Amino acid sequence: MSDGQKFQLGTIGALSLSVVSSVSIVICNKALISTLGFTFATTLTSWHLLVTFCSLHVALLMKLFEHKPFDARAVMGFGILNGISIGLLNLSLGFNSVGFYQMTKLAIIPCTVLLETVFFRKKFSRSIQFSLTILLLGVGIATVTDLQLNALGSFLSLLAVLTTCVAQIMTNTIQKKFKVSSTQLLYQSCPYQALTLFIAGPFLDWCLTDLNVFAFKYTPQVLFFIVLSCLISVSVNFSTFLVIGKTSAVTYQVLGHLKTCLVLGFGYVLLHDPFSWRNILGILVAIVGMVLYSYCCTLESQQKSNEVSSAQLSQVKESESDPLISIENGTAILGDGVGPKAPAWSSNKDLHA
Repeated sequence: MSDGQKFQLGTIGALSLSVVSSVSIVICNKALISTLGFTFATTLTSWHLLVTFCSLHVALLMKLFEHKPFDARAVMGFGILNGISIGLLNLSLGFNSVGFYQMTKLAIIPCTVLLETVFFRKKFSRSIQFSLTILLLGVGIATVTDLQLNALGSFLSLLAVLTTCVAQIMTNTIQKKFKVSSTQLLYQSCPYQALTLFIAGPFLDWCLTDLNVFAFKYTPQVLFFIVLSCLISVSVNFSTFLVIGKTSAVTYQVLGHLKTCLVLGFGYVLLHDPFSWRNILGILVAIVGMVLYSYCCTLESQQKSNEVSSAQLSQVKESESDPLISIENGTAILGDGVGPKAPAWSSNKDLHA
């Protein structure tokens, strides 16, 4: 199996793991929050990250991956930024209507595209832009119901979008810049994310729910779902870093909207949530956008690999047809029987080598 095939197989595996684990944790958390009344989402996320770090530390002791320290300031800044973005998304949901919160999530893709275009000179073809537009339109039809605006909620949503975009772009950039794997980056940044949310979580949850997480009655059923949610979160956090590292922040957001469509479907089938023709139409349009996006990305990836192969082939041919030393009859040209002459340069470009 070639390196390209292994990479594609690894990418498909990462995408599949992300979808399965994310849909599973949403269903689990929905039962925990809606049915059992445990509404402390930010604090729960801090527990998720703490369990993820402990799991990775056990994996490190078992030598399942290698610890690779790098720029401590970059790791700390990245971890804290990730924690802040999670807290802001939860605040955005708390201070806005559900419809406006969904619009906030939809805004992450165009914002990511804009940031990568302006600061990283990354180019997105018209076909990619068109497919993303169809995707966002479909998800908007399926999820956005009301758009009640308020100044504080809008400001929090803007901050949530910006911090989420920057954090996800950094996830990809740091892995490539420092040549670290998704596991190594997650292991080093997890403590900072967990600490940020562990300190801010109870206060944010109190602001949003007027309830104290430490005064909540923890029944065996609640504890079971909390433990289950934390265990699933290990897979969610790992697959998030894995997908962004192997693809891009935009692809991860596209995958996120696929999860949204699946959650709507599973919610209708398993939890008997209300479902309308508008939901069905939106999901179908979103799926068309996802298929187009995947097709366009595959075509562009093949074109790039073909261009690289052609360039390498032309370099090989050029090096074979343009030797530095002129050879005649299988031996170097000699002069006066004393020794080899200086090499005969065959073209002007060699003079500048």
